Amino acid sequence: MINYVLRRALMALLVALTVSFGTFALFYFATDPAQTIAGEDAPQEMVDAIREQYGFDRPVSVQYVDWLGSVLQGDFGQSYFWKQPVVELIQEHAKVTIMLALLALVVTVVIALPLGISAALRPNSWVDRFALTTAVSAQAIPNFWLGLMLIILLAVTFPIFPVSGDSSWRHYVLPAFVLGTSSVPAVMRLTRTGLLDVLGSDYIRTARAKGFTGYRLILRQALRNALLPIVSVLAVQLGHKLGGSIVTESVFSMNGLGRLAVESIFNSDIPTVQSLILLFVLTFVLLTLAADLINAWLDPRIRMG
Repeated sequence: MINYVLRRALMALLVALTVSFGTFALFYFATDPAQTIAGEDAPQEMVDAIREQYGFDRPVSVQYVDWLGSVLQGDFGQSYFWKQPVVELIQEHAKVTIMLALLALVVTVVIALPLGISAALRPNSWVDRFALTTAVSAQAIPNFWLGLMLIILLAVTFPIFPVSGDSSWRHYVLPAFVLGTSSVPAVMRLTRTGLLDVLGSDYIRTARAKGFTGYRLILRQALRNALLPIVSVLAVQLGHKLGGSIVTESVFSMNGLGRLAVESIFNSDIPTVQSLILLFVLTFVLLTLAADLINAWLDPRIRMG
């Protein structure tokens, strides 16, 4: 078990460093940070002076090592566009993204678990087909299209919810629904498959002989054994939502990390973009690692190894 944890942790660290260095190099090859700081109309002499002052004339690998060393000390640099520390920008916008991701995860659970349970209780019935159709539809519909349709229907035609913003709980209803439905197919299918496997086990047949049936059987006997793999998948889905809310935040004009990333890319704000990518990668990698550890704990072959 210890060897497995160490291997997965090392792999997660290598993934984070590889993605971080790759994006760092791509941004520096795609744009000139010295020109960004000096401005489009700045003379070439000023651009060259800034390039030498900030060390942009050094090899990319050397610049990355220096940047990573500063990050490890808690210094994410200064934003070129907003002219303030990147840490402060992340702190200002993180609350919106975290709240949106958690609410979206609640939406996923509320929709996916009942659908998966109902489909497992009545396999190959109209309920099962309805659940599978709903899952496929949720997977096929793009987030931006669903968000725009909900804005037109529930914010413009019938002004029930606000069109944009993040100042109250009502602003989070539509974005959380849009972001949450994208994870419904994976969680619903896993719930259905896991419950069908559990319902065929010996102890479930014994529970049925004792009078447990329907949802009483599911909730008291089967679900708790089928739920642990679902928890690991939800951890991965939370990472997707924390790092994949860019489209949803842009559609609903929410001032979260996703929208900050888009604006930073448009304005060639390399320190902010690089820090956000590192944050998204680390969040996803750590939550994926947590899911792997949960699965390892559930697998006796790994736990005993």
